[in-house]
Amino acid sequence: MGFFQKFKAGLQKTQARLAHELKRIFSGSPKLTGSTIEELESALIGADFGMAMTTQIVAAVRRGYESQGRSGLDVFAIARREVEQGLSGLRIDLAASDPPPAVVSLVGVNGTGKTTTAAKLAHRLQGEGRKVALAACDTFRAAAIEQIKLWGQRLGVPVVAGNYGADPASVAHDALSAAMSKRLDYLFVDTAGRLHTKHNLMQELQKVHRVMAKVHPGAPHEVLLVLDATTGMNALSQAREFHRAVSLTGLVVTKLDGTSKGGMVVAIQRELGLPIKFVGLGEKAEDLQPFSPAQFAAALFGDEQPD
Repeated sequence: MGFFQKFKAGLQKTQARLAHELKRIFSGSPKLTGSTIEELESALIGADFGMAMTTQIVAAVRRGYESQGRSGLDVFAIARREVEQGLSGLRIDLAASDPPPAVVSLVGVNGTGKTTTAAKLAHRLQGEGRKVALAACDTFRAAAIEQIKLWGQRLGVPVVAGNYGADPASVAHDALSAAMSKRLDYLFVDTAGRLHTKHNLMQELQKVHRVMAKVHPGAPHEVLLVLDATTGMNALSQAREFHRAVSLTGLVVTKLDGTSKGGMVVAIQRELGLPIKFVGLGEKAEDLQPFSPAQFAAALFGDEQPD
């Protein structure tokens, strides 16, 4: 299955719900009424597009109606264009470091898929010829170290780990020192899941990052928040708090194939100005894909693959 087909399949729940609602709303009266606009707003907000993008799409639909009339109004094309443009223009590739390695810290609440994402990202970069390693800095969750070691074995990625109960900052220090001595290209740091409302746990995460910066100035070079798409707009409050605590550089959205609220990708990027760097569209290692605004918008609002 090609990349665009994965996007379409992954976003099928969101796309089906939107298509049903938009066709219902715009299959009636030839006029664009206040009631029609309200229903359009409700459909977009229901898919978690957020107020900013919803307002932008509605305004574009109004302009299209005024210039073309109802007969020439293609709401799907308008929404697709607005979403694609709204998501474009931010850097989505992973930062490099000179001297290496570039350190990528994966952060987030429990259960979003940080460990799996760290392993898949490392595997992806290794497949591109980069020298990589994983740092097992979740020293609290039961079986967390075993889980990341298992992923490392399965994907052929080396893992640096300590003991359960060890200071995560100490593990990060040792992993980064080893990665520097081996001149690896990337070190992916799997941190413990933590509620964004727990101040002491956020301070611990800040300590991990401070310690790495002392070993390798500029580290971590990427701080990626891993979000579960099925939580919808609840992910926005997580993103706000993590961004405030550790200055996020981008987002990874997992479980996008299991939600009817895929619009949350748009809402979060619009509010925080953070790029979506990767999306998870399934369980396999290759199902973690670089984010493409054009293909995302096309999968939501159109059937044809973008050029």
